Amino acid sequence: MKISEIFETMDYGPAPESSEVVHEWLDSKGRAFGHFIAGRFTAPGDGFLTRNPASSEVLAKITQGTKADIDQAIEAARAAQPAWARLGGHGRARILYALARLLQKHARLFAVLETMDNGKPIRETRDIDVPLAQRHFYYHAGIAQLFDTELEGRAPLGVCGQIIPWNFPLLMLAWKLAPALATGNTVVLKPAEYTPLTALLFADLCREAGVPPGVVNIVTGDGETGATLVDAQVDKIAFTGSTAVGRRIREATAGRDIALTLELGGKSPFLVFEDADFESAIEGLVDAIWLNQGEVCCAGSRLLVQEGIADAFLARLKQRMERLRVGDPLDKCTDIGAIVDPVQLTSIHEKVETHAGEVFRASAPMPEGCFYPPTLISGLSPSDPLMQEEIFGPVLVSTTFRTPQEAVQIANNSRYGLAASIWSENINLALHMAPQLAAGVVWVNSSNVFDAAAGFGGVRESGFGREGGWEGIYAYTKAVGKTVPIEPIAPFAGGQTHAKGGIDRTAKLFIGGKQTRPDGGYSRKVFGPGGQLLGQASLANRKDIRNAVEVAVSASTGWAGTSGHARAQILYFLAENLDLRAKEFAARLNATTGRRDGVREVSVAISRLFSYAAWADKYDDAAKPVPHRALALAMQEPVGVAGVLCPDARPLLGLVSLMAPLMAMGTPSVLHASEAFPLIAADFAQVLETSDVPPGVVNIVTGDRRQTVETMARHMALATVWNFADPALNDTIERAAAGNLKRTWCPRKTPDWMHPQAEGRAFLRAATHIKTVWIPYGE
Repeated sequence: MKISEIFETMDYGPAPESSEVVHEWLDSKGRAFGHFIAGRFTAPGDGFLTRNPASSEVLAKITQGTKADIDQAIEAARAAQPAWARLGGHGRARILYALARLLQKHARLFAVLETMDNGKPIRETRDIDVPLAQRHFYYHAGIAQLFDTELEGRAPLGVCGQIIPWNFPLLMLAWKLAPALATGNTVVLKPAEYTPLTALLFADLCREAGVPPGVVNIVTGDGETGATLVDAQVDKIAFTGSTAVGRRIREATAGRDIALTLELGGKSPFLVFEDADFESAIEGLVDAIWLNQGEVCCAGSRLLVQEGIADAFLARLKQRMERLRVGDPLDKCTDIGAIVDPVQLTSIHEKVETHAGEVFRASAPMPEGCFYPPTLISGLSPSDPLMQEEIFGPVLVSTTFRTPQEAVQIANNSRYGLAASIWSENINLALHMAPQLAAGVVWVNSSNVFDAAAGFGGVRESGFGREGGWEGIYAYTKAVGKTVPIEPIAPFAGGQTHAKGGIDRTAKLFIGGKQTRPDGGYSRKVFGPGGQLLGQASLANRKDIRNAVEVAVSASTGWAGTSGHARAQILYFLAENLDLRAKEFAARLNATTGRRDGVREVSVAISRLFSYAAWADKYDDAAKPVPHRALALAMQEPVGVAGVLCPDARPLLGLVSLMAPLMAMGTPSVLHASEAFPLIAADFAQVLETSDVPPGVVNIVTGDRRQTVETMARHMALATVWNFADPALNDTIERAAAGNLKRTWCPRKTPDWMHPQAEGRAFLRAATHIKTVWIPYGE
């Protein structure tokens, strides 16, 4: 037999990893677990069994968490939090470092336990999950060390409720716990019902590392336990899981003034251009979709291939699929392990049964039990349900495109926006494509690359917030400093029916770069502090909001594509034109509000426009220091179209302070001006008209906030809503925002608008999101 024939006929022999170390640990715990609260395990209670999905072997009995358990854990966390924060950055860094070292020391136990509890191949837990979990604790030990100097002016939130999924149990624990602990928060964490064991093993490490009792609490249970945690008195909820559950969490936390981050589902596009390296792209696709049996939120489950190479590429892909090995997850030669639970296996079958494409399944022998073969469904239209909905299994769906622009359109034709992967040997093309894709992470000629230094998270219905890097730290901290409550101001009453001199002044709305009459044709009288009639303000209705959003969306692409330098020039020009009318605006403010500091308010507004003009080309992107042969670029992108309720307290300065950061970062806005003092906004619209602001970039409406706020919050084209007008509207806004899971910013307090703290990075962060673009280099 020739050597070439030997290579063609060689097969992998079994290379099983021993499970003895896991069984010893489980036996030492009596194979029954309570919760980990206040530094100790509670007695096991009523609950459920956790099984090895590859063999159905019962591993342990897990306790079902109750409201009493959640309350006890939160009480312990609340009691421990002040001392944990006072420990200081260095003290917390030492403990996080100890946790990282212990994860290394027990790496094999964690890897085998994760494989047995989850069903993923041992190669993945050993080489990806456990090392990345270690990396997160090492990285955030450094964050803790630098906290007191580099995050001066920020403080921990308090007690954080964290809910993690079953697809990466240990890694998600690290993503959630490490930044929370580094910044001085305490935690109540609920692991997934299917995969609680590595979290409970981690609890043992907490005791060994010297984590003070109550700092880390772990309560096991199913979805009811998670819902109880969401409803509890915590200061933050961090959730990773399905979009449907994320939407319910957004509704449940509405109006409660707690921080929220959601990392949700995805239907990530994998784009292959005609000049791509076939072999590299195919191997990248194997990692993108068949890692962890496709049970990955950012899996490259939507293959988009350029039309000219589609047939050849799919043929090569099918050959590669035939070589994938499905089997015992503890075998080091296994590529695809077991689906996590029969319920999930049934879900995959049900979703794949209805399709209109061509199905190819790898012919690898299938073990009995919870397994599903690698599957390719090609020839689908972009609107096919399988191209739109998450399958969460080893199923790849495919379609074609002709041009790069069509590729962008198909890729973005999704309600999700978690990740994307671009394959092309033309780096210019790849970097041209990356900013156009609606995704929080873009991999160039790579897939599923992660690091603690690089932010991860989505846009659209893939959630909001970032995990990892400095950007992930802000989600676990709050600004400290003097603040004042946000309180609406009632309009002045008056008795006049006609303006002096007989000239009626009815201020219009400002939509699409011009003054327009309100759709309903209605207005209301605006009186001064002495009861004198100052004019009439238009009353916007739902149609006016929709019109304003429509023109803002039309302006968004062009404005986002404008350079920071060009946006700065417009902001400077706006400040210049406001300065030319400074006396007039100051007099109008005094006459409208009854105060006598109009000159100062106008002066600060002009200064604020200068500040954001300065920021427009200085709010930097960053290259993250990742331990890979790759650049991880954290790019600041405009958040989208923003709806903003402006404060009554400072009718000109408040509007400018919220409009300017959005303009500077390339985000168009729909501003609902002060309800009490709307005429000053109409005057400012005249300044906008003469300052080269492109039509649709800034739109201003006036009227009753209560009549329009829900329309704004529910509008699917708005990416974010800010409420600095009336905290009583927060519940309505946040509940309605669950529709498309838009970001919201609804504080109850804010710095005095005249103070320098009322400008700067916090507003710029709210006007942008981070897109992490991974670019490998080297041979």
